Amino acid sequence: MITGADRIAANGDVDIRIGTYPLALAARANGVPFYVAAPVSTIDPTTPNGEAVPIEACDQAELLHVEGVDKAGVPRRVRMTPWGSSAVNPAFDVTPAEPATGIITERGVIAASRAGISGVLSAGR
Repeated sequence: MITGADRIAANGDVDIRIGTYPLALAARANGVPFYVAAPVSTIDPTTPNGEAVPIEACDQAELLHVEGVDKAGVPRRVRMTPWGSSAVNPAFDVTPAEPATGIITERGVIAASRAGISGVLSAGR
């Protein structure tokens, strides 16, 4: 399994589209290698780990409403949840480094670890 990344923390944690972490765990549980493919520029050495990654949120209305067409063919937006309720709608989440087999970069495959990250960053200087 190969996925991309929006940001890679200094310890190898990956900020990516929500839902990647369960796929990484499923791959690991079934003996399927899990790689992250990203340019070295995606690595953020100032972000120590995934807990420090700011998670972008989408509009909660995406979860509270549904859009469709009524019987007359008129587009309508209808609330699906009780009035006064709210939702959290993250666009990204963090996949920890542990299930990753490695990170594929333009400089080769590196370990998804602090040592792997620091090695590839220091080699590029």
